[in-house]
Amino acid sequence: MTTPTTPIRFMIYPALGDVREHVRVELFGRALSERLGRTVMVEIAPTYEALEAELVAGHVDMAWATAEQCDAFAPRARAVLRAVRSGSYHYHSALVCRSEEPLTLETLQGKRAAWVAPRSTGGHLLPVRYLESRGLRTHELFSQQRFWGTYRKAIHAVLSGEADLTAIYSNHADEHAMRATLASYVGAEDEPRLMTFAFTAPTLADGIVLTRRLSEPDAAALVSVLTRMNTDGSGLEMLMGPFRVEGFVLPSDGREQVPAPRRSRSAEYVVAELDGEDRCRRLWSPTGRAFGRDVSGAEGRTLTEVLGAEAAEPLLSLMCAVRHGGADGRQEYRLEVDGETRWYAAEITPCAPVPGETRQRLGLMVRDVSGMRALEEPMYRLASFPLLHPEPLLELSMEGELRYANPAAHRAFPEMVAQGGRHPLVQAALQWSWRGAPAGEPAPLVQLAGHYWELTVAQLSDPAGLRVFARDVTLRKQMETRLLQADRLSALGSLAAAVGHEMNNPLAFMLANLSYAREELERMGESLRGQGAAVSEELDEVMEALSETAEGALRLKHIVQDLRTLSRKPPEHQARVELQPVLENALKLIRGQVSQRARLERDFFELPAVDADEARLIQLFLNLLLNAVQSMNPADAARNVLRVAAYTSEDGEAVVEVQDTGKGLAPDALSRIFEPFVATVPGSSGLGLSVSHAIVTSLGGTLRAESREGRGTLITVTLPAAAEVAQSRQQVRLAAG
Repeated sequence: MTTPTTPIRFMIYPALGDVREHVRVELFGRALSERLGRTVMVEIAPTYEALEAELVAGHVDMAWATAEQCDAFAPRARAVLRAVRSGSYHYHSALVCRSEEPLTLETLQGKRAAWVAPRSTGGHLLPVRYLESRGLRTHELFSQQRFWGTYRKAIHAVLSGEADLTAIYSNHADEHAMRATLASYVGAEDEPRLMTFAFTAPTLADGIVLTRRLSEPDAAALVSVLTRMNTDGSGLEMLMGPFRVEGFVLPSDGREQVPAPRRSRSAEYVVAELDGEDRCRRLWSPTGRAFGRDVSGAEGRTLTEVLGAEAAEPLLSLMCAVRHGGADGRQEYRLEVDGETRWYAAEITPCAPVPGETRQRLGLMVRDVSGMRALEEPMYRLASFPLLHPEPLLELSMEGELRYANPAAHRAFPEMVAQGGRHPLVQAALQWSWRGAPAGEPAPLVQLAGHYWELTVAQLSDPAGLRVFARDVTLRKQMETRLLQADRLSALGSLAAAVGHEMNNPLAFMLANLSYAREELERMGESLRGQGAAVSEELDEVMEALSETAEGALRLKHIVQDLRTLSRKPPEHQARVELQPVLENALKLIRGQVSQRARLERDFFELPAVDADEARLIQLFLNLLLNAVQSMNPADAARNVLRVAAYTSEDGEAVVEVQDTGKGLAPDALSRIFEPFVATVPGSSGLGLSVSHAIVTSLGGTLRAESREGRGTLITVTLPAAAEVAQSRQQVRLAAG
């Protein structure tokens, strides 16, 4: 049971798809909150079944439910308020077919039926019960039965010939009323193509279930507010729009009734006819009071005498303007009544001239619109929400047609209109919708032009479609990647420290013993060759095996060194290093491999010195150059190019670019290029680029990679200038300024 501090949970079934209706639903909840003095949270259920499950579990205080659900839960509810349409809280179901192919109950055998939804009362359950009550079993009667989701779609299925009949709710069993209803769905031109051939018996309408989670006083207050919302003159009639009703009523059915509602202030509503002398010929108010005064016996008296000078003054001004202008007039004004500030809307209309009277009569209507004025600001804010939403917002049809995109979406995706349903964001939203992702599954993520977009997809109905919110989470993804890499490097550092400590001594023994064995075997081989012994050839094979073993041990040593480089802090004693000589030395060390695979192009300009460890810089550039060279196929050596450029950036930093024309990388591989053990070249340890990244970042620089499959890869190193160089550049800039 709810307590005064707990929000009232109001769930609505999923028949609301129009943006305006979502806005009005929000305002409906706000209006209830203001009148109850309690927060009312309005939620739209994803399905009819979900709403029913919440009702069964007792998780909601009130629910906008179908007629069937209202009937089912009436015995255990505080109250059930039925919707009023066309003055009635009952409705029928009308069976509709094409005019050129009229049907009767006797000619339905083998026809195709278009129903709305399994739980739709007027669009399925009521007509099925009606037919079965006449001995017509629908599963034997019809050759095809299909659910179309909405009344509009079911009616259009009949018009297009995809079905022979459908059912639509009807407030009255009247053919003329049905024609107006059908015209509202298909238009005046297509309405004559349809005809109604049967009406079912009436049933109580859909409505609002007030559950026993509500206290009796809260239920009584809600009954009072809901049954008077459309008649108290407070200007809240438009809020009935989402429910397509005129109001709500509590039918008398002999059951336990909700206690009498608590007394509340009534909004004022006044209508009057004024003669040429501005005296009241007639004046009426539903409560007999207006502006805190008794208005009975107003005939023959002026407005000032009836309403008081303060209340009548703005009305007299408006009447004067209408008489001079000869057209209708409207005015909203504020007035203090019984110590409370109220807002009123006055409308004055010239009446038809009366023979013998020189001055025209006027019709006057004054309504208390304080409730609507209180909701105006949130209404305008909500109504402009799609337009002013700071992030991209789209509305799509279920086929991917773009119905609406706010300005933020057009700025972020300028190609959206041209690509339409082929746009990756649209495709991702449609796939998510078609797949029916379970609750708790992460939102779809789309990568476009280096940005990551997280999508929130909501389904709309009548007309069916999708509303898609796109949030740029690039910074978050980059941060997650950096954190993940930092975690890996941290774990790798711990592993490297242990591995390096445990492996260094055995490796030293192995290399020392291998060196000793090679020296001894070389000495023995020279002695045996001098004696012409045949065994010397066998010793040569043993020497070759030992050389390969020593090479493998050296490679293992280098891997251990790379692991320790990833975990080791940068050297404490750095020196000023000139980069160009370091680059030249690195190129000399790989010139043999370059000559076999590509043509070398140098583009060197003046470079600032940097504060670094020269040995680590050589290791950095060797890793980058070797990775670039090995990515190019030796068979294409005549076309391959290795370009190495070095220059000073506008900020005075040293920039080195290493570009190859190799096979390039796919986007997913490029995003992981600096992770440990991710090899971009077959046969490598996958540590070269991660070690290079660690060296550059330890020096305060950046390492970036750009790549396109089939076009090659560009690696850019940016290092800050040495402290002295940077300081002198700053002084030059200040002097120039």
